[in-house]
Amino acid sequence: MLTFLHALPESRKAWLSLAAVATIFELIALYFQHVMGLAPCIMCIYQRTAVLGVVFAGLLGAIAPKQLIVRLMAYGLWAFSAIKGLMLALEHVKIQVTQSPFFSCEFRPNFTHTIPVDEWIPFFFKADGDCASISWTFLNWSMSQWMVVVFAAFCVSLAIVVLNRLRPSNQFKI
Repeated sequence: MLTFLHALPESRKAWLSLAAVATIFELIALYFQHVMGLAPCIMCIYQRTAVLGVVFAGLLGAIAPKQLIVRLMAYGLWAFSAIKGLMLALEHVKIQVTQSPFFSCEFRPNFTHTIPVDEWIPFFFKADGDCASISWTFLNWSMSQWMVVVFAAFCVSLAIVVLNRLRPSNQFKI
């Protein structure tokens, strides 16, 4: 098992699998938005952007998985996206659970003014929903609570892969 985990980061299929899993979550989000008619809120869009970061991390790692510098950049993007997404999802849960006027989200995505992706790609980045409302549940958990699970899984999987690569018997081959 540890040998399998050790070989994963140098496998193009593993990196493409990471990108595929994250892409599936993006497609599910688009299904909820465009087919089921659930309007995403600002926090949803930010989390969607974090998932997009995991997609790009997987694609980056797949470019040259045997090259250490490429893997390090992919690990970095994966870690940043997964941790940032987890923090956003936890904040979103707090907004929904608290139902306080002091905990709310912005009215418009706070992307840089030079790259207004919400205007360029509105089908993907436009936010019309209310952060505090819970419009969908599964097993009594809201979508934001499920996103905590998703981002935690991304974080745990990264930790397992990286920590296995750092084992002393692997001679620090990240």
